[in-house]
Amino acid sequence: HVVTKELISAAMMPLVLSVLARGESYGYDIIRNVKELSKGELDVGEGTLYPLLRKLEERNLIESEWRQAENDRQRKYYRLKDQGHATLEVERRNWIAINQLLQTLWTPSLT
Repeated sequence: HVVTKELISAAMMPLVLSVLARGESYGYDIIRNVKELSKGELDVGEGTLYPLLRKLEERNLIESEWRQAENDRQRKYYRLKDQGHATLEVERRNWIAINQLLQTLWTPSLT
């Protein structure tokens, strides 16, 4: 089954914040993490990720730093700021509430 672009778009902020809550990372690694953790269900493109990372930086939720990688290439590493951790907690509660509501609506009644 394929997850719709609309659902992926809605879930991107909490997904990226959750990946960064595990530790700092760079763009390609974030994409790889999401794909692996979703068992291939979510394939996030660079065109979706990088504008979101810029937006999260503008909102002061994450910060970035250019560093030289082992292969001598420059990589931009991202990490959560305190406000990012707080926003992630709000997002987590919101998604849990939505999931619980959908589970209730989708569970057949026993009447």
